[in-house]
Amino acid sequence: MLIRILTLLLFWTTAPAFAAEEPLEPEQAFKFSVRAIDARTIEARWQITGGYYMYREKFRFSAEPATLRLGTPVFPKGEVHEDENFGKVETYRKEVKILLPIEGGAAGETVTLKVSSQGCWDKGVCYPPTPQQAKVTLAAASAAPAPATAVPTTTSSGGDETSQIAGILKGASFWVALATFFGFGLLLSFTPCVFPMVPILSGIIVNHGHAVTHARAFTLSLAYVLGMALTYAAVGVAAGFSGTLLSSALQNAWVLGGFALVFVALALSMFGFYELQLPSGLQSRLSEKANKQGGSLGAIALMGALSALIVGPCVAAPLAGALLYIAQTRDAWLGGWALFSLALGMGAPLILVGVFSRSLLPKTGPWMNAVSRFFGVLLLATALWLVSPVLPAWLAMLGWAALLIVPAIYMHALDPLPTHASGWQRLWKGIGVVLLIAGGAILVGLLGGARDPLQPLSFLRGGTATAVSPAPTFQRVKSVAELDAALKSAARPVMLDFYADWCVSCKEMEKFTFADPKVAAQMNKMLLLQADVTANNDDDKALLKRFGLFGPPGIIFFDAKGAERTELRVVGYQPAEQFLPTLDRATAGK
Repeated sequence: MLIRILTLLLFWTTAPAFAAEEPLEPEQAFKFSVRAIDARTIEARWQITGGYYMYREKFRFSAEPATLRLGTPVFPKGEVHEDENFGKVETYRKEVKILLPIEGGAAGETVTLKVSSQGCWDKGVCYPPTPQQAKVTLAAASAAPAPATAVPTTTSSGGDETSQIAGILKGASFWVALATFFGFGLLLSFTPCVFPMVPILSGIIVNHGHAVTHARAFTLSLAYVLGMALTYAAVGVAAGFSGTLLSSALQNAWVLGGFALVFVALALSMFGFYELQLPSGLQSRLSEKANKQGGSLGAIALMGALSALIVGPCVAAPLAGALLYIAQTRDAWLGGWALFSLALGMGAPLILVGVFSRSLLPKTGPWMNAVSRFFGVLLLATALWLVSPVLPAWLAMLGWAALLIVPAIYMHALDPLPTHASGWQRLWKGIGVVLLIAGGAILVGLLGGARDPLQPLSFLRGGTATAVSPAPTFQRVKSVAELDAALKSAARPVMLDFYADWCVSCKEMEKFTFADPKVAAQMNKMLLLQADVTANNDDDKALLKRFGLFGPPGIIFFDAKGAERTELRVVGYQPAEQFLPTLDRATAGK
């Protein structure tokens, strides 16, 4: 019954867009851009939305100033199409790149390219000839211009991973697309954006006591995951239409602090300070009804929904690909179900955690209290992790030190063992000693000036650091105008990093990927720009929209002439060994 209700809710969320499908504006259906190959060649490019096509014979070109003269355009090979209006014609789908020879231009000169094109929608709508124009600065002349035979003879759907994933939705059948995104979700379930949901769900199961059966644990876990999945689908569809993520608006100190206080309250109840329950009168009134319905599944689903919005706001390539598909095609039906399947894949391991959390619970005895306290510590860690982006670094380190030292004391790390201590007592004391040493190291590092709890003693290296290159330093850009100015004066390859304080994957990239000596050495060959979109203001939204991004992390590469290299785009976290080949291509210009 619950699944049927959630299915109807998902249909209700997406059905208006599905039922009222209308043709896109021509500028959205056929996205035009232009770039200079060199001082004698311009490339005109159209990104064509799925379900639309353009006619080869309908392209017209002109350029300003009048001193410039365009040569014969070089077209890629298209598809032969039997058109009811024009007969047998050659058309393009997905993307078309047209090379335009230009005479009379000089390096550094700004050219206005004016074009006229015409296309149709598969569902019976044809557009009139559409004029468009764009300005481009001619690049320095190459030693040997590429011959016409070097032009690709087939169209491309885009080289970056996000576009390729969006193409899965365009080209695959409904069920294949859902299965693919379920698999993407399984992979994303092992990222830091999902890990904090583990103690939340486990704490819910533990809080129900030892009487929870495996079937009951499965039901509670499923309600949590379905609440999370439905939220991903609904918010994802909204993000696809609006071009921004709702979760980014929730990443501020007040919201994060309020949600962290909820976790602290749950944790303290597990430590036995008090018992969380409804007033006795209301509790007795609702008891019978709650038992008939199998428990507070609605509250559990709501917790899953809030977790999806606040605990897991990171953008990864599969999520960005689904949002890009929705934004381009307005197909909220398939895009919404893809996001729903993605979230189910992310939640599948959580269901296993919820079911097997029951197996950790002893039937009775003091071990029950120990298990509850363990999950209480995990909930405190989740609360601290949640507010770390808005806390001073020193305060966050102090919190992590306390979370290690206090449990270590409760595990008798400082107490002598009895003469005939059991193996379990020795094991827990050993773990307590390790926690105590780790917490002490963080305290020493805090006093020594370190601000990274993962490397608290890094200050001891001093001048003996073995890094082979200086740490990468980014130049901040706050608007599209600042970015354009930086690209115009770069004269070397450029890397633009989209960052936010609340983005876990962004911090991962900083600590583990950018800090790698080989990666840092390659990055320092480039102009490094960073757009901090933490505030999510109008300038931040304009920068994200410029590149079709829905949130951080995202890394955009440009060549020395300021042209974007779309095939190198990176969305989501990448480890150093995976990121390094992309950097090598960016710095080598390949």
